[in-house]
Amino acid sequence: MPTLLDPAVTVEPLTLAGRTFRSRLILGTGKYPDADTMVRSLEASGTEMVTVALRRVPLEQIGKGSLIDQIDPEKYLLLPNTAGCYTADEAVRTARLAREVGGWNWVKLEVIGDPKTLFPDTAELLEAARTLVAEGFVVLAYTNDDPVVAKKLEEAGCAAVMPLGAPIGSGLGIRNPTNLRILLEQARVPIVVDAGVGTASDAALAMELGAAGVLMNTGIAGADDPVRMARAMKLAVEAGWLAAHAGRIPRKLYATASSPLEGLIE
Repeated sequence: MPTLLDPAVTVEPLTLAGRTFRSRLILGTGKYPDADTMVRSLEASGTEMVTVALRRVPLEQIGKGSLIDQIDPEKYLLLPNTAGCYTADEAVRTARLAREVGGWNWVKLEVIGDPKTLFPDTAELLEAARTLVAEGFVVLAYTNDDPVVAKKLEEAGCAAVMPLGAPIGSGLGIRNPTNLRILLEQARVPIVVDAGVGTASDAALAMELGAAGVLMNTGIAGADDPVRMARAMKLAVEAGWLAAHAGRIPRKLYATASSPLEGLIE
């Protein structure tokens, strides 16, 4: 009889750029009501990778009680984020600064094209990705759910491609599962759904579609109880991965009896 330690009922680790993570959930650090809630939410989520928007963190305060100082480097890989950058040059400068100040060579690459929708500027994104990969960065690229752009980012050397499920912070969930399926089918690098997740069922759906992981911030930080929501998202990601690898039954138009119809007692 299987136990919770059997491979058949455990979630396989996520490998990115040769590094292994037990958790397939990545969390942001913005929008929490306070630092203590953020720390407890990170713990409840089981995450091992945490993003920080460097343009919103005064780097001169590192080591003096800044947001970054609240994140235990023994527990979490810190993933600098180029959120707020609108050109390739801005994003590249921000990543270089992160490496110079903190020694971080992993980067969640964002290049925003529109301040209202926060959709990415894919041309600038590709330019920045190629530059940073050439400079030895491990690039995880936030993009739209366009399979063509995703393939180009993969070919540029990105360690992971991170298509949005819906606009950043919208909580709308997965709006275009068809595009994500195509994107996942062709991908040769991990695909991490990033942005738009509002509740646990959204995270589970992303994983059931075949995503390697999910990155979220507002869905947890903006909840009435972020710590409880963080735990829910942890379980949802695990459940979605297990379901995706269990082989669901086919969809049918009509009912199929759960019990055999033969041998009924008359």
